[in-house]
Amino acid sequence: MKLLQVRKGQFVYYQNELHKVYSVKPLAKKSVLMFRIKDMEQVASKAEEVTFYKPKHMDSFLFFGARYTLHEDRPAEEGGYILITKPDPDYMDHYSLNEFEKVESVEGKNVITTRQNTVKSREFLVMVSGEEQGSNDIVYLDKSKVSVEQLEQDAQLEEVLREKNAVRPSIGDVYLNLDNTGTAMVVAIAGEEVTLGTGERITFHELYKADNWSYLYNINDGEFR
Repeated sequence: MKLLQVRKGQFVYYQNELHKVYSVKPLAKKSVLMFRIKDMEQVASKAEEVTFYKPKHMDSFLFFGARYTLHEDRPAEEGGYILITKPDPDYMDHYSLNEFEKVESVEGKNVITTRQNTVKSREFLVMVSGEEQGSNDIVYLDKSKVSVEQLEQDAQLEEVLREKNAVRPSIGDVYLNLDNTGTAMVVAIAGEEVTLGTGERITFHELYKADNWSYLYNINDGEFR
């Protein structure tokens, strides 16, 4: 792709794997900043190294280790996820292209997410847990190039990621919020409770077990893990 075609939120393939663009830095040597959707691993690349993909009904992919299938004709459920593919937010809402949002409540065909966004039914596809029969697997651009060993690792990915994240938090740890793909850093620890840079307080146990927080790296490491 050309740099002028790359936009924040786009799904793209990089090195045969599905990623999401979270930022574009035109002046940087590697201007496209992305995370791999299956495990949230962050990477930077040149625009010409990525291939655009537009998610659609019955696409199936791994989101932080768990398999989902996109549906345009299934009702959203409380506690489930949606993918916002046609964003048209009202002035009080804050979301953009291809954001993963967790549903807090359902109002008719529309939903209110945990970020207090009201999202209209025409704006999103429902993420149904599992791989539906007849779905289109989009984890890889060309699955024929993927080894059997890699596919086996993918099948165990959700459990591996949970174990990897089950570590005692430290000051400077940065976590990814899977509800809005934002990040927050641990700025204080008191007893069994951590305070994040967002002001949110959460216990160690809640942080380990939460579906919407994933450990990324510590600022003292010097690089992303």
